[in-house]
Amino acid sequence: MEPLRSHTGRCLPLRRTNVDTDQIIPSEHCRSVRRTGYADALFARWRTDPGFVFERPERSGATVLLAGAHFATGSSREHAVWALRDWGVAAVVAPSFGDIFRRNALKNGLLAVVLPERAVASLLERAEADPAFDVTLDLEECRVTAGGESWGFDIDARARRLLLAGHDDITATLTRQDAIARHERTRPHWRPALTPGWASVLAEPS
Repeated sequence: MEPLRSHTGRCLPLRRTNVDTDQIIPSEHCRSVRRTGYADALFARWRTDPGFVFERPERSGATVLLAGAHFATGSSREHAVWALRDWGVAAVVAPSFGDIFRRNALKNGLLAVVLPERAVASLLERAEADPAFDVTLDLEECRVTAGGESWGFDIDARARRLLLAGHDDITATLTRQDAIARHERTRPHWRPALTPGWASVLAEPS
């Protein structure tokens, strides 16, 4: 993953609450364990409506999704995150998220930011009125700025550190190969051990 320190992008205003992961990507599209190839499946059922925000030509290239409360509840499928990233969404801002989705998002380089409902309502109103309206999410300062207003946000400290470094859990493990190797050399022979070539297996693209 690329390091994520700050992102500025135009908005995709999705004024809907309780959007679950089956609406984000229907289950019939979740048959692969690869992280790419899901852009066409994102909101597949809703995108049959030409008025749906993801189908509007003036929203082409927008990268910040603004959503209602309880976004991405339901099943724990990582495909929901992969599909959003495949489409080009870099961040989602909502008053609340499904807990599993938010953890999956942060682990996969998608910034999921919780702001007060009033702040999200203000952003939605401005974004709906102006397709050129953009939002800046600063991960170093943990702050969202848009239209002359600014709000702080909270994020898990480890997730923030990994995003700033551009690491996922596997990459973070690989940065400690020397320490892992030293530990393995000192372990009693009768205990379970890593097989030779473990690092190259972890580094293989999914």
